[in-house]
Parts: sequence; C-alpha cells; structure tokens
Amino acid sequence: MWRAGGMSAELGIGFALRTVNERVQQAVARRPRDLPAVQPRLVAVSKTKPADMVIEAYSHGQRTFGENYVQELLEKASNPKILSSCPEIKWHFIGHLQKQNVNKLMAVPNLFMLETVDSVKLADKVNSSWQKKGSPERLKVMVQVNTSGEENKHGLPPSETIAMVKHINAQCPSLEFVGLMTIGSFGHDLSQGPNPDFQIEVGSTNVRIGSTIFGERDYSNKPAMDKSAADLKASEH
Repeated sequence: MWRAGGMSAELGIGFALRTVNERVQQAVARRPRDLPAVQPRLVAVSKTKPADMVIEAYSHGQRTFGENYVQELLEKASNPKILSSCPEIKWHFIGHLQKQNVNKLMAVPNLFMLETVDSVKLADKVNSSWQKKGSPERLKVMVQVNTSGEENKHGLPPSETIAMVKHINAQCPSLEFVGLMTIGSFGHDLSQGPNPDFQIEVGSTNVRIGSTIFGERDYSNKPAMDKSAADLKASEH
C-alpha cells in the first residue's frame, strides 16, 4: 500500500520497509525488457521524523534517506545518536536549494547526493563549496528538470537540460553527474507522485517514499524550515 498513513506504516517501520521493497521489486519485474536493468534506489524521506525513526529504519537495512530542508538535514545528520548508530548512512538532499544555503548543506555529515541542481550558478556554487571542503570523493548530483512545465515547480526546462549536464561534466570537477530528477506528472518523487508502480515500470531508478514507511507527517514540532514558502517565492532568482 503506497498511500500515506497506510497499514504498512501502522504495523511498524520494519514491516513497512519490507512491504515497500517487495512492491518495488514487483514493479521492476513489470518493466519492458528494453529498459536498462537498473535496480531502483529507495530513498526513505524522513522529513519531520525524529532521529529514533531514522535509526530504526537503518537497523532494518535502509541506508539512504532524503530530507527537504537544509537546516533540518544538518541537525538530523549531526545528531550524535545517528552518527554513532548509522555509520553507513547516505543522505540525499531533495528540496529546493538556494545559493545562500549551499555552504551549510556542504557541512552535512555523510551527505551523499544533491538531487535538485537546477541552474548553472547553483552548480558552480556547489562545486566550489564542495571543493573547499576537501572531500576525496566527488559529490553526486542530479539535474532537476521540470518536465510538465508547471510554473509552481522548480527545475530546468527540458530544452536546457543537455547544456546543463555538459556544464557540470566540463566545468564542475568536484561534482559527479549521476542522472535526472524529473518534476511533474511523471516525476521520480513517489511521495507525491500519481502512481509509484507506473513510475518504476517506466524506468525510474531513484524512488522516494516517505509517509508509507514512517507514517503521517507531524509538522507541529518540525524544526524551522530554511524559509517560508512565501519567502522562497519572493526570493527565487
């Protein structure tokens, strides 16, 4: 059951993870044979969820987690309990990233991937900041593409995608381009997507599942967001 707050989450995180992984494999099996046989990566979206739930999911084998807000990710990833209990954790940033928050994001322990690069200026800023950090490995990044053309969605228009990828490969030596993150009717975001099975069947290789694993989100005790939605709209570009 994919719907938020479904029976899977109510029966515990371990059960929910097993159910989700089984469903993912069933969808993979229905893919057309001409698609690449790439195993989807399950990103457990843990926004608004406490460290203990992340640790519990980790104890059941989940290694990749996604967060939408820089401040929340920094606080959660820096939590001493997570640092000691989850040595192999991999954090993905999946929210809209403003340039003034890049340095803070680069300071996140065990940051593995940035899924939302949507401009040359942002790519350059991330590349420079990661370079200064002195990490021996390049930071994995996805280019975010607004495939549906919706004005309220972030991401590059499809026509600018190739030039963006070329820029990262040629001008951002500290970044490793690993794929596209599409926004819109057929995006990779299975937390909000119309049909997770369909998205996997048509080839999505990076799938995000949130409430189905962790239960309904409680925003009442959530750490302060990077900025309010109104501030984000007012300060974009």
